[in-house]
Amino acid sequence: MAVRLRLRRTGRKKAPYFRIVAADSRSPRDGRFLEILGQYAPRQGENALNLNIVRVNHWLDHGALPTATLRSLLRRAGILKARHEQRLGRKLQSRAVPLSESSDEGGAA
Repeated sequence: MAVRLRLRRTGRKKAPYFRIVAADSRSPRDGRFLEILGQYAPRQGENALNLNIVRVNHWLDHGALPTATLRSLLRRAGILKARHEQRLGRKLQSRAVPLSESSDEGGAA
């Protein structure tokens, strides 16, 4: 099953309110979903986005793909940047040579 992170519209006419959900990619926009991950109220300004960051990262780690709109919201919230830096840090840490090993080699020569 392909999981997408997407917006699910609720609220009344001319006052949109969205739930951020993990859903099967084949289900309709306002249809069945697996889990509610947060809310987005575009008319509230600063406090428009409310996310459960732990669960969002869980779904992203397990291969869920965000829609284009949700990707821009996650980018604005700083979640994608934090994930990128964490992944980059792990990669650099695995390549790095500890200082104690490099100084021992230099002293023995």
